[in-house]
Amino acid sequence: MPTVFERLYAGELPCARIYSDEHVFAFMDAGQVNDGHVIVASIRPYPTLMDADEETAVAMMRAARRIAIAVEREFAADGVTLLQANRVAGWQTVPHLHLHVLPRRRDDAVTLGWPRRDPSFEKLQALAARVRL
Repeated sequence: MPTVFERLYAGELPCARIYSDEHVFAFMDAGQVNDGHVIVASIRPYPTLMDADEETAVAMMRAARRIAIAVEREFAADGVTLLQANRVAGWQTVPHLHLHVLPRRRDDAVTLGWPRRDPSFEKLQALAARVRL
């Protein structure tokens, strides 16, 4: 069964598209947390960033940067939040690779927070050793 983003890209569902290339397309989020809220989605239905090919991942960030510049300018935003989530535990709500470009205002009441743990430097070194490339 196609994802909602596949259906949007195919034109089966309406969307206010603002960008498209061979890897990604972007459109106004129907939920508009703030005016100018854009979703950048992969054209191929990769479930997560880790499933995507590198070309798609690079294209997604390239598009997000260009869109963030335009959104900040056109909506006179005080800042921009880029949010990319993977799997349910990572806050992903649609199982299709995408990211949000969200223009922000100092007083917009949008929150995103997590508890800070402050591990020792030795613990940070041990964690780094596990994922060092």
